Amino acid sequence: MNTLLPGATIGVLGSGQLGRMFAMAARRMGYLVHTFSPETDTPTGQVADVEVTASYEDLDAVRDFASRVQVVTFEFENVPAATVEAINGIVPVRPDGAALYTTQHRLREKTFLQAAGIPIAPFRRVGTRAELDAALDAIGYPAVLKTAGFGYDGKGQRLIKSATDAPAAFESLGGREAVLEAFVDFEREVSVVCARGADGETAHFGVVENSHERHILDCSLAPARVSAEVARRATEIAESLLEQLALVGVLCVEFFLTRGGELYVNELAPRPHNSGHFTIDACQTSQFEQQVRAVCGLPLGATGQLRPAAMANLLGDLWQAGEPDWRAACAIPNVKLHLYGKHEARAGRKMGHLTALAPTTEEALRLVRAARAALTSRA
Repeated sequence: MNTLLPGATIGVLGSGQLGRMFAMAARRMGYLVHTFSPETDTPTGQVADVEVTASYEDLDAVRDFASRVQVVTFEFENVPAATVEAINGIVPVRPDGAALYTTQHRLREKTFLQAAGIPIAPFRRVGTRAELDAALDAIGYPAVLKTAGFGYDGKGQRLIKSATDAPAAFESLGGREAVLEAFVDFEREVSVVCARGADGETAHFGVVENSHERHILDCSLAPARVSAEVARRATEIAESLLEQLALVGVLCVEFFLTRGGELYVNELAPRPHNSGHFTIDACQTSQFEQQVRAVCGLPLGATGQLRPAAMANLLGDLWQAGEPDWRAACAIPNVKLHLYGKHEARAGRKMGHLTALAPTTEEALRLVRAARAALTSRA
């Protein structure tokens, strides 16, 4: 791949907050950004040079979009394969369609991980009620039933604790293909955000510790409170997946860490990730700048972390009593505010995040939680 220098135009499929932060990094480096999605006045569109509003199934619009950029990347996985194929005939897509095809579908992803020898929880494909019953007999209880496609933030998932839960869980699928996974009794969830350049160079941001509320990421700590051996194994697995996927771009690998110190890969995201947002304020190179560098063929940036950090998501629930008290949160030293430009605050919707820097991760977590609490604690 020829290096795309500043001044070139990057196309982004998708228009949410990940695309917004990518566009901000790209424009700072001198690139132009065009975004494509079915919506208008989007988080990405507000900062991009051009916002194209059309359906992903409108392949004429997709081809026209591709003809006006030099490379295309994406900010979410649920892009139709036909869309990527239409672009590939005009300009490169990074990560490529093969990586996207594997990671956008849980059954394909888990089959790939199993074949690659990556530690994962036992799983079975489920398409019928009889297959669910057979899978439960094989895997046992508790187990988690997940739709094979279009799932994020806990959507399309049901925990099955006993046989009595199975009928309702199956009905919730609505006829969609699914995966049944053994429930992992984990101590904590961790992730590794890493990147691979067009020349095969790799880099990672270390291990991040994540906590969730209602299946949505709540807080992330970096570096994670794990042993050096766990950190080494997690980053080795992540970098091996970059190679096996031949991925050019950013990859997040989510893990379950058991009380016995075992790591199981939960999911892959071939793009910047919520748990990597701390890198904007805490690292030499953010995950978004790294994505720009990778897809444009530039050398990857240094990933050193300058200070321990904690990130807290800001969900739409915080707006229920009116506009949050931004002044109170910003009054707390070493706390950074990031808002995504979304006009409607809904319960569970990611509206922004806070990042705190401190001498220790524990202090950073205390600061970021205090700042978030201050948003709604008006006297």
